[in-house]
Amino acid sequence: MGDIILEMKSITKEFPGVKALDNVNLVVERGEIHALIGENGAGKSTLMNVLSGIYPAGTYDGEIYYDGELCQFKTLKDSEAKGIVIIHQELALIPLLTIGENMFLGNEKKNRFGSIDWDQTYNEAEKHMKQVGLHESAQTLIKDIGTGKQQLVEIAKAFSKNVKLLILDEPTSSLNDEDAKMLLDLLIEFKKDGLTSIIITHKLNEIIYCADKATILRDGSTIETLVKGIDDFSEDRIIRGMVGRAMDDRYPEREHNVSSEVGLEVKNWTVHHPLYPEKIVDDNISFKVHKGEVVGFSGLQGAGRTELAMSIFGRSYGTDISGEIYLEGKKIDLKTPEQAIHNKIAYVTEDRKTNGLILGESIRFNTTLARLDKVCSNGVIDSTAEKKAAEEMTEEMGTKTPSIEQMIGNLSGGNQQKALLGKWMFAEPNVLILDEPTRGIDVGAKYDIYCLINQMVDNGKSVIMISSEMPELIGMCDRIYIMNEGELCGEVEAKNTTQEEIMGYIMSTAN
Repeated sequence: MGDIILEMKSITKEFPGVKALDNVNLVVERGEIHALIGENGAGKSTLMNVLSGIYPAGTYDGEIYYDGELCQFKTLKDSEAKGIVIIHQELALIPLLTIGENMFLGNEKKNRFGSIDWDQTYNEAEKHMKQVGLHESAQTLIKDIGTGKQQLVEIAKAFSKNVKLLILDEPTSSLNDEDAKMLLDLLIEFKKDGLTSIIITHKLNEIIYCADKATILRDGSTIETLVKGIDDFSEDRIIRGMVGRAMDDRYPEREHNVSSEVGLEVKNWTVHHPLYPEKIVDDNISFKVHKGEVVGFSGLQGAGRTELAMSIFGRSYGTDISGEIYLEGKKIDLKTPEQAIHNKIAYVTEDRKTNGLILGESIRFNTTLARLDKVCSNGVIDSTAEKKAAEEMTEEMGTKTPSIEQMIGNLSGGNQQKALLGKWMFAEPNVLILDEPTRGIDVGAKYDIYCLINQMVDNGKSVIMISSEMPELIGMCDRIYIMNEGELCGEVEAKNTTQEEIMGYIMSTAN
């Protein structure tokens, strides 16, 4: 065994009613990229929160040795002082502050008079930005750069703290394939300079691409550590360790019995930006979805897919919207999300934590939010009906939870996604728009959600699926529309297409 930088021994962490970590062990060598893998709820993020001091010493059992020293971190600052820096899936950046201000927030560069030294702040910021290949002015506002560059700001911020062990929790979940590869290549370059990284990701191809080792957790326990070049380091082998069984088919089989009846048709749909009305976000889009059909929308970030979906859902995005919507052949005018729901159209947002669920409330509370009228009598919520509805949807979705009174924020990502789907299934939609429905969830939970989608179309519903994962679209859809820069640039039959063909449509129309 080489030079060990981190050893976590017999880590056990309990929450009320749940043992999140049970005697977990982790060994990381200096200068390696070590993947931490497992299904949602396996304990990956909890283990890293223990390491970084977010869950302070005394709230867990076990020992942490870092650089050969027994450490008991009481706060995040304690671990950062040792060079351990964690970057969470939800980036901790303030949009209306500059890159430089964000980088040194809480660790301000001050002059001898106690005031902030802005010259030093921005000079230091740009030095660390160059380390990560970010070529922007340090005085650029965070809101004016894309998600990929924001991720680089977080890493530059880590370098400003003299990072030795970098922990990245789902760093590519919001990135397109190109930005994700750039980020992984950056980690590989840092490795050459001796930086140690721990990466948590559900994208198994990324683990195979960049990781030297992979430790697998299941149900809060350590299962095994696989070593590249020694062990079988294939996706199938990793999945078997994660779920405890082989998954011969990532996508459940479905009879593609698409009806000739059109469930939803959109004609000449044009959407302008809500803040910059002169900017067209979606330009003259026309498409249709039949009953019993899954239609995918592919495209790079900024293609206008989410904006299209939200604008159809009761004009919840955009301004100066024109075009026509037909539901089962009948023209309708949806001016609000409430009207869309009334017409049995549902939109499952890509951002479940901000726009999809109220994390501080229970499963019971969240389940009925979209259709409170179904559990109300004379304007008053019938608690018995509400409880029954939540229990039924929780069972139908297969959401793992001790009870329907469990706070949504305490569920794993996959179970939050199932609860979000349950909320919209309770609304009884005939048209379901799914925006990145499997983002940030594990392969087992993905399969469960695919089965729910198939169940929907088997019942004659129409499903629109927006995804940045082309294999997912090809595996789940009947047809795929391809978008680029706010326009439709292609349409393909899923069973007869390839990722290369889809990218070909995108690149041939790129400016």
